[in-house]
Amino acid sequence: MKYFILWLLVSFTCFGCVEAQVQQPNFKKQDVKPVEVAMENGLAKAYFASGCFWCVEAIYESVYGVKKSISGYAGGHTENPTYEASNTGRTGHAEAVEIIYNPEKVSFKTLVDVYFGSQNIEQVNGQGPDRGSQYRSIIFYQNEEQKQIILNKIEDLQQTYSLVAAEVMPFEKFWIAEDYHQDYKKYHPNNPYIQKVSNPRLMKFKEKFPELLKENK
Repeated sequence: MKYFILWLLVSFTCFGCVEAQVQQPNFKKQDVKPVEVAMENGLAKAYFASGCFWCVEAIYESVYGVKKSISGYAGGHTENPTYEASNTGRTGHAEAVEIIYNPEKVSFKTLVDVYFGSQNIEQVNGQGPDRGSQYRSIIFYQNEEQKQIILNKIEDLQQTYSLVAAEVMPFEKFWIAEDYHQDYKKYHPNNPYIQKVSNPRLMKFKEKFPELLKENK
């Protein structure tokens, strides 16, 4: 553990966040019919991948209307992925989050705005110091309406950015990550990665979208 922390301080990369040695050339599944997740108790679910899930989880949980953000894996081709397996890049999965939200308080369109507004839009296969296909950006849709919202947003972004790196994929399955990954920022505030990567990314988002924050409602 001490060796790990020392290594973490030097690299500033997420726990095990190293660039995959083996990468698949293309994980896109554009021809797959998306699975639509039914609402429960008035709450809906949405799925996003944008680098280390420790960062993304905290960003979405700061948004008004979001009840919970869960870390996990999505977008790959293997069953029951683990953190160790996903981190090799061989599973095709990316670190992702399941967002449980109240659509009467926050729309899917706004969640898409949060997604693109809290990442480096042009970075391929990673975010910040986290490199590899397991940290690539993917935005998942469950139906044609969501897909069109995403495509419209990307079309707008292409007026400003030369590249929008995020993949657009039909949602198929979300695999919940190991317990120790859940609410990692909350329970490990002194972790070097949290302090040097997650916190700055969260603060940058908050400064950009103060009107969306729970703390300002």
